Amino acid sequence: MYFYHHEAIWQRFPHLQALVMVLENVRSSIGKTPDLTATLATVSTVLAQTSESELPSIRAWRQVYTAMGLKPTQYRCAAEALLRRYRKEQQLPQLHPLVDALNAESMYAAIPIAAFDCQHIAEGIIVREATGTENYLSFQGETEQPAAGEIIFADAVEQAHARRWVFRQSALSAVSAESDTVLLVAEAMHEDAGNDLHRLQQRILARAEELGITVRQTAILCAQQKRFDF
Repeated sequence: MYFYHHEAIWQRFPHLQALVMVLENVRSSIGKTPDLTATLATVSTVLAQTSESELPSIRAWRQVYTAMGLKPTQYRCAAEALLRRYRKEQQLPQLHPLVDALNAESMYAAIPIAAFDCQHIAEGIIVREATGTENYLSFQGETEQPAAGEIIFADAVEQAHARRWVFRQSALSAVSAESDTVLLVAEAMHEDAGNDLHRLQQRILARAEELGITVRQTAILCAQQKRFDF
């Protein structure tokens, strides 16, 4: 399988960097509870001091959404949406041990993290502009077709596994209790993206160990290394 960004994406957003990881034995985490206390306490402290929209990584994604012709207050990257919800409610729903841990780490780093069940991906994922013929399965069970030009995560059979780049994933490849091999993707655009992604990588490695999950492969993609094969 593979993961990469189309060359047109690199040309438009040359500062992009992406952490990619392949996790195995994800089913072994079912029934376990990640210890998120310290991580969420740090998130609460940060949010008490500043708005999520002022964090450098979130500001960078807002600029990307503006460049895509979208209102950043209408379409928020996944990390900003999580932070916004957590600031209001001081809790997140429990969905799956891995997903819960990744949501906490996404807020901690203020970087969007996507998790895809590889069983439901055909050959691999390319982040590219939609042609208008792809299908996206919403969590309400509706099939949508992204508009031509929208940036999506597309596989080899024209399934869109995420819409509006890091806005919302598809229900088709969402992590569930049956998921066992999972592809993680965390993307950042801000000045210190490389260092922050390295730190996030180490924190996810620790989370995987905590949950009994195996990390098979990991890499950080940039303009010098654009493709990940696994």
